[in-house]
Order: sequence, then C-alpha cells, then structure tokens
Amino acid sequence: MRAGELASWRGRLEEFAAEVFAPLARVDQRAKGGLYLRGLLLEGRRKSMQPMAERLGVDHQRLQQFMTSSTWSVEDVRARLARRAVRAVRPEVWAVDDTGFPKDGKASPGVARQYSGTLGKVGSCQIGVSVHALSDTASCPLSWRLFLPESWDSPAAAGRRAACRIPEDEHHRPKWQLALDMLDELADTGLRPAVLVADAAYGANADFRHGLEGRFLAYVLQARGEMTAHAEDAEPHRPPYGGLGPRPLARYRTRPVPLREHVLAAGRRSGRSVTWRRGSKAAMSSHFVLLRVRLAGRRPKPADDGTIPLTWLIAQWPEGETEPVKYWISNLPADIPAKDLVRLAKSRWRIEHDYRELKTRLGLDHFEGRSYIGWHRHVTLVSAAHLFLTEQRALPKALSRA
Repeated sequence: MRAGELASWRGRLEEFAAEVFAPLARVDQRAKGGLYLRGLLLEGRRKSMQPMAERLGVDHQRLQQFMTSSTWSVEDVRARLARRAVRAVRPEVWAVDDTGFPKDGKASPGVARQYSGTLGKVGSCQIGVSVHALSDTASCPLSWRLFLPESWDSPAAAGRRAACRIPEDEHHRPKWQLALDMLDELADTGLRPAVLVADAAYGANADFRHGLEGRFLAYVLQARGEMTAHAEDAEPHRPPYGGLGPRPLARYRTRPVPLREHVLAAGRRSGRSVTWRRGSKAAMSSHFVLLRVRLAGRRPKPADDGTIPLTWLIAQWPEGETEPVKYWISNLPADIPAKDLVRLAKSRWRIEHDYRELKTRLGLDHFEGRSYIGWHRHVTLVSAAHLFLTEQRALPKALSRA
C-alpha cells in the first residue's frame, strides 16, 4: 500500500503490532518488529531487508539484526498470531499445503533441486509447508516450517548447515510430518481444526491420514484414482484356528481395486449435481458420485475383527467426461449431507489466494537472508502483515476509511 494510506492506518497498525509483539521482552525488539511490518506493507517491488530499509528511511542493519541475530522467540509470536487469526477468520476448515521459493545458488537453508508446484517442474528452490485457517470470505496462515531435503543431513552439507545456523536437532522430515508437527504445536495453544483439508500429495499418504486419525481430527483430503479400496459391503474372513500358535488374522477375500474402478462401476447416474459455492457471476456446480469404501493400500489399520473402517469417497464427474476428474476421501460421519461434504472438499481454493497475496503483495519469497531462524521469522512476519490486511478488509467500510 502507498505511504499515505499506511499513514492513515498508523494507529491501528501500532495497536496490532503492540499485541503481536507483546511476547518480546525488549522495547527495541518490539519497535523493530513494527518497523518490519511497515516495510512489508509499503509498496515496492522487493520486500527484502535493504530495499525495505530504504523505503522506511532507516539503516538496513537494524532490520537484519532483528531478523537474523536478535534473541526473540518466533514461536511465541507465531502462537499469538494464530490465536488472533482464528478469531478473525472464524474458519470452517484448516488447510495444509506447501509452496516453493525459487533460489539461485546453494547457500540458502533447505535449497535443493526438487519439485515445486510454484515452478511446475524440478528446480533449485526452498519448500515451505504451511497450515492455514479458511472460511468462505477470509483466510490466513497459522504456521510455517521450512522443509529440509535429505541432502541437508549428509556430511557434505555440514558446512552449509553451520553457515545457516540450522539447529542440531533439525533434520530432514517429510512434509506430512512437518504438517503434523505444526498441528501439534497449534493444539498446545488450544487451537484445533473442525476439519482439515489438503491436496493429493498429503491425502495419498497413509502415514499422514493415520496421524490425523490418531489425533482424532476430521479430514477431507484429495486423493488419487489409483488408490485402492474394498467395497462397502466387503467383509473380512478369519481362517479356522488349528489350536497351535496365535490365531490367524482376519483378512478380506476380495482384492481391493482402484478408487476409479469403484466409481466407474457405480456409474455417473448414481451421482447428483451439487452446488458448493455461489460466486459473484455464477453458482459453482458439478456432478458428484459419493460412495462408502474401505481404503486398502500398503498400511490399512483394521479393527481387532479385521474390519477396515468405512470412508467417504467423493468423485467429481462433470458432464461430457468419460470418467471422474477429481477424487477426495473423508472420515466425516456417514450422515453428513452431500452438499456439505462437497463444499468442504472444494474449500481448499482459498489457500492459493493466500499464497498469491503473500508473494505478490507482501514479499513472502523475497527474503535474501541465509539463516534458518531468519527464514522462519520472515514468513511469520509476512503472515502478520497478511493478518493485518485481513482484519482491515473485515472492518465496515466507513471505519476502514477513517
């Protein structure tokens, strides 16, 4: 935003910063936090420290010291932001996703040649995993983690780890595990999602699903058509016990088949047309087939009697298509209305809106520092700037012009 517009919001920004940075013990740290927020909000092509300092009229060393070497806890600020974001957004769902940060060179923490949806290909980049609170009208990030590829655990990376000041206990963990870690951290602050949504990279991972189920979290996750499942009416068979050794485990006699085949067997006519959102120009509708199946795969978790729990299978099958174009799975109750199930499956769209605004307007991917803690501080403060804008948009128009 322009300097004049930001000046008109000065009082609200100062109040916001005072609350967000209240955990910081020192007055100068709280002041630098507010300064960094102003720099992120001001117009400018680059939101890295030196150009921000020039626009603010301060020595960029003040910002650099605050982000890379000052002793303040990003976890305390992140927790305070998350609680405030949940109050502002009033989310119906939380979303897990990840985004790429293209990088030249090899010195930035976590940078490697890896696939990035941002690039649409394998390239040199960092990957950040995030959790967002979403409603139909607002959304905001709640937490972030930098993904460290396995190459950053090798002896050859020891020098780069030291230069980036990566803590000794931080090593490669899969993205789904980083997501579960963030959910646990948020739960420790009293925040839990009503429903969690994620794309197929997470939905197809049995360990991630089991992690959510072990935390008693409801989910609607995008899936892949080649994932396998047993039919709703499939029953496990327990072989006769011969009296020696442990009793044999009950197993399904039928072979699991891909989700795609379950839907094709049911046929498009078994589905229904569902409107999940009414946009500004037209209602968003499509045809969906909803089935109950028992997910198989390599690591199903059957009950003691060998039964695999029933799961919702949602398949979007638009008119004119010979087979479904998208799939989701959900552990929500059997009596949930179809329109609610589809609406939740389709709610993830706002996270792309977040990433676009965080990057194009607030400089999420502009951080040029090379410290691990600096990266986490930057993305946290970008999230703070995003939350401030989200709150201003929610104000009545008369007040927002004040």
